[in-house]
Amino acid sequence: MFVVLAVLRLLPKPPLQAQASYSSAFYSGDGALLRLSLARDEQYRVWTPLEQIDPRLVEAVQLYEDRWFAWHPGVNPASLVRGAVSTWSGDKRRGGSTLSMQLVRRLYRIDSRSPVGKLRQIAAALWLESRYGKREILEAYLNLAPYGGNIEGAGAASLIYFGKRADQLLLPEALALAVIPQNPNRRGGEAWPVALGHARGRLWQAWLKRHPHDLAPSQQASLNLPLNLRSVKELPFAAPHAVQTLMRQSHFQTPAAQTTLSLHMPTQRTVERTITQFLDNRKGQGLNNAAALLVDTQTMQVRAWVGSANWFDDKIDGQVNATTAKRSPGSTLKPFIYALALDQGVLHPASILKDAPTAFGTYSPENFDGRFEGPITAANALVRSRNIPAVQVSAKLKQPNLYQFLKLAGVSQLASEQHYGLALTLGGGELSMEELLAMYAMLANGGELKPLQFTTDPTPSAEGQQLLSPEAAFITLDMLRNNPRPDTGRPAFPRVAWKTGTSWGFRDAWTAGVFGRYALVVWLGNFDATSNPALVGVQAAAPLFFQIVDSLRSQGLDAGEVATKAPANLSRVPVCAASGDLPNEHCKQLAETWFIPGKSPIKLSTLHRAVLVDASGRAVCRLGANIREEVFEYWSSDMLQLFAQAGMPRRVPPVPARCGVAVAAEAQGDGPRIVSPLQGASYVLRVKQATPLTLRANAARQGLVYWFADAAYLGQSATGKDLSWQPAAAGRYLLSAVDAQGVADTREVAVEFTN
Repeated sequence: MFVVLAVLRLLPKPPLQAQASYSSAFYSGDGALLRLSLARDEQYRVWTPLEQIDPRLVEAVQLYEDRWFAWHPGVNPASLVRGAVSTWSGDKRRGGSTLSMQLVRRLYRIDSRSPVGKLRQIAAALWLESRYGKREILEAYLNLAPYGGNIEGAGAASLIYFGKRADQLLLPEALALAVIPQNPNRRGGEAWPVALGHARGRLWQAWLKRHPHDLAPSQQASLNLPLNLRSVKELPFAAPHAVQTLMRQSHFQTPAAQTTLSLHMPTQRTVERTITQFLDNRKGQGLNNAAALLVDTQTMQVRAWVGSANWFDDKIDGQVNATTAKRSPGSTLKPFIYALALDQGVLHPASILKDAPTAFGTYSPENFDGRFEGPITAANALVRSRNIPAVQVSAKLKQPNLYQFLKLAGVSQLASEQHYGLALTLGGGELSMEELLAMYAMLANGGELKPLQFTTDPTPSAEGQQLLSPEAAFITLDMLRNNPRPDTGRPAFPRVAWKTGTSWGFRDAWTAGVFGRYALVVWLGNFDATSNPALVGVQAAAPLFFQIVDSLRSQGLDAGEVATKAPANLSRVPVCAASGDLPNEHCKQLAETWFIPGKSPIKLSTLHRAVLVDASGRAVCRLGANIREEVFEYWSSDMLQLFAQAGMPRRVPPVPARCGVAVAAEAQGDGPRIVSPLQGASYVLRVKQATPLTLRANAARQGLVYWFADAAYLGQSATGKDLSWQPAAAGRYLLSAVDAQGVADTREVAVEFTN
């Protein structure tokens, strides 16, 4: 007999949990139930392993339903006789079925009310016990037992009735769950709680015989309280966009369909509440929808995930998830242009950039406010979100440029690089909130890109990708921390590194940033891409961003400040404040800036020069009577023009005196510098439109510039002025700009034609 049983146990057989479909249970990282879905057969059923069920519930079920479960072979003859006697005598309270018999009735849909059906049930129970162990049978029963209505199993019943998992039950709750399966159809009636209380009381008396030490006044008081069971209607529906996204990405119909999201519910509720309050106050501006995504940069776990302002609002298409939608990011990409430039030695924070009207081939960007600042440091250009300096910096990037960087960062569905051109700098492409958040978290992680983690489930450790140096990432965040808050006009304290963005046509308003150990991205807009002049990053998204930051900090939910220590390779160096270069003896106003040894551009400033002048202000070569030394700033012609337009004219240096070799060397430094077209660029011109190329050269001294293409003379222009040139044929050209002193600058360009 034992040999036969051993053979039957070894034969292949399906696991008992595979006999049904199961619900998907989603929890937050702090253990709160977010959602419990229906199984395929419209039942609430959560497969819960035996070790995850309160042992007192397991014991109470056997005590109430089948005390001899551990010893009988599937059928208990004594129980069958007692059950038959009770039935004949009219007492319906006591049955003769063992747990195994009740399980096979559920598994094989056996109608045991007739003698034949009862015999089938007995045979099936014996067959079940011969193939499966007691632990497997007990586990299957606890997961498939009826608990009233469309609720099956202790796991689902515990979540629905008590709002907690089956391993977190109190003793009175465990005893209540143990008695429900004996008469689950009475659930819902007015007398059901009373009848359930009486049944639990009988089980309590039996329980005390085994566990007399549980007879404590507090325990007895708990059992005397009326049962307050929740209903299915009270099941939570929290973080709907997060749960729905994970449900679509995976198949949650397996027995182990319990998923723990990385969300932290106090943080999630704070972000949701802040968005709701903000939009309520901005309804007059037509702001109706917003989204936010928050990640702990140290663990990369997403702690708050709000895909729209209201899941249930059809007017805003509330069930659309903004965190995965592709949108134009506006200027939120500018920090990465400057970070790449820091790494490639194009600039340091105090480098002077030109905020002036500039044409990049046929592309002529403008600043958001339509004004130009003239010379501006790289740090201020980033903080003040000046468009033209950003495009200038982007045009100087080598490999990777911004497009290649976005591809390396995992931004998907980008068109070709030629499709965007330099417009990508100002948000000409599209990316998702998730992709943007990962990039800002990368700045906080020393330039290492790591994937976002949406669950707490163990995942294969993904290797981080070092896209920026720690030095460039640190400097970029340091520059962004000087961005003044929109409400106070001063940098935030504790410090916040942040950047806004506004898409073309006022369709999207963004703010992204880093504070403490969090990175946060906020978006406002409309899913139908409706334009709204109020959708400006600094006016709409930035206030919401800081309301979220302030709310989290006021409740102690910001995970604390993180010490920001500069990488060991970084150093602080003094530079000439006006030029951004190392100060010469004539530069008196100095500033300190971050410097990356071996990368940051380093040269001696030539902006300030000492000149000997006579009483009339003309330059001379030697000291003498009425000769004095004055220091002049040698700005290029375009900068002098900008200063004049801004009402801040600069004193023009005198014409250099002819003092031999020294003057010739100085004249060489004051010679023309080609600013358009770009070095090494390829220009595609339309034949029908006959679009000319713009030639422009700047110089420290005024005068004419003579232009040549290879050996052919093209024409002349004043320094800082444009000359239009229409190439006659496609090919590569060597352009030369020559001034009256014979000083020249050259640049090679390629020209193509298209219809």
